[in-house]
Amino acid sequence: MSLDPPAYLVTIQANIRTRPISWEGAMRAKTITETDLQKIKSIDKVRKEERKNRVEGDAQSFVSLLLGGNGSQSIFEAAAKRQDIVQYMLVLTEDLINDIPALTEALVQHPSPFKPFLPLLKAGSNAEDTIPLLTSSVLSKFLSYALVHSTKTTSQIDEALPQLYNYLSALAKSQDAGLQDIAVQEYSAVLRNKKSRQLFWEQRKEALNPLVDILTAASGATKDQISLRSGAAGSVRSVPEGLTGGVGLQLLYHVLLVVWQLSFEGELVGDGLQDEHDIVMLYTHLLRISPKEKTTRLLLSTLLNLLTSNRQTLLPAAVLARLPSLLSTLKSRHLTDDDALEDLKSLTELLEEYTTTQTTFDEYAAEIRSGHLRWSPPHRNPDFWRDNARRILDDNKGELPRKLAEILSQPWDNDKQVLAIGCNDVACLVKEVPEKRYQLEKLGLKGRVMALMQEADESVRWESLRAVGEWLRYSFETKDLPLR
Repeated sequence: MSLDPPAYLVTIQANIRTRPISWEGAMRAKTITETDLQKIKSIDKVRKEERKNRVEGDAQSFVSLLLGGNGSQSIFEAAAKRQDIVQYMLVLTEDLINDIPALTEALVQHPSPFKPFLPLLKAGSNAEDTIPLLTSSVLSKFLSYALVHSTKTTSQIDEALPQLYNYLSALAKSQDAGLQDIAVQEYSAVLRNKKSRQLFWEQRKEALNPLVDILTAASGATKDQISLRSGAAGSVRSVPEGLTGGVGLQLLYHVLLVVWQLSFEGELVGDGLQDEHDIVMLYTHLLRISPKEKTTRLLLSTLLNLLTSNRQTLLPAAVLARLPSLLSTLKSRHLTDDDALEDLKSLTELLEEYTTTQTTFDEYAAEIRSGHLRWSPPHRNPDFWRDNARRILDDNKGELPRKLAEILSQPWDNDKQVLAIGCNDVACLVKEVPEKRYQLEKLGLKGRVMALMQEADESVRWESLRAVGEWLRYSFETKDLPLR
């Protein structure tokens, strides 16, 4: 998939191409050799076709110029103290890689194809300094080719990719949208096979987290607010090109593209994306406000990849996020993209197949496992608690009450209703299965609901008081409770 190059980077490269360089002076200072000078001049400021013919006619000598070999240094090592030469040669190298595949193939065959470039990623005090910025652009193009066409540079790729990811993560954390877009496009250039995606996932804390932050900003909501909005009924709506969080459409599209590429390793990344970023809820919300058909296409395809690969864990999360009802609404949007329509159909069928076998208990368990509560129907349904309270306590060796205790242990400063709902559930469990209340006490739930009686939020105080009241009903019992 070809993307338009980042405008900021294009401008820098264009300015460097027009700068005069005293090549003869560099030769007299023994910064470069006469042989190097002849090679550079033979392709400097000539027509593309002429340059291509000259390089293809003597490819190995240009490999030696750029990467070193046969006892000679790479031009980047020889001219390390001349920033103007290094910058110019980085721009020239990228032009050669883009325009002359035969040279790129010859470069990949070099014993250490990436070695001259890796130190240049650290050549500035800031990530946006010109030399590392140009270097990352060259490396992303070079590695993109090597990942697909070479089988001899695996160890070199394993060494180079993490260093490139580390540099790009610094750009992605920038507040400058232009630098963020450079990082995201270069990530996309190299996420071309299983190896590069696995290495990216291993560095996800630094590489992926800033991208999820961009998506969250684009949604115009915090993670807790996204959960609330996705859980509520609502129609699909469009947003203008400058999205709510100040994220432009181009950057949003490019970030979605990277996560889509990553989703092809669905079994590897699916559960982690859900546990660490509540990805199904986030993507459902983004799908609801998707501004263009091209973003809708990527959102649908990513969800399909992830849900297909992680049915047991992510399908319940999709139902909790109200994805099925949103997909029904999407059908009225009159999509024209064939891929988007096909993915919409496949997602709808996948979720319909799942929901026909789902019980109310499954829905409740999925909500608890998601780590975020809302006033879904089971919480206020006496019949649900009468039929399922004991199962909730016993299922999977008490997994659900442990998760409920974990949820209630958090402050939820931006969403106090989670605490109120949790206290409601504790009250219902104690009421329906009082002989099991010791199990809840061991998890610290009695102490937590008692503490929550001091909360400023009125609904939390009320529900916690009700939960404590259920406990007190049995505090002074002197006879055994009947078994139920």
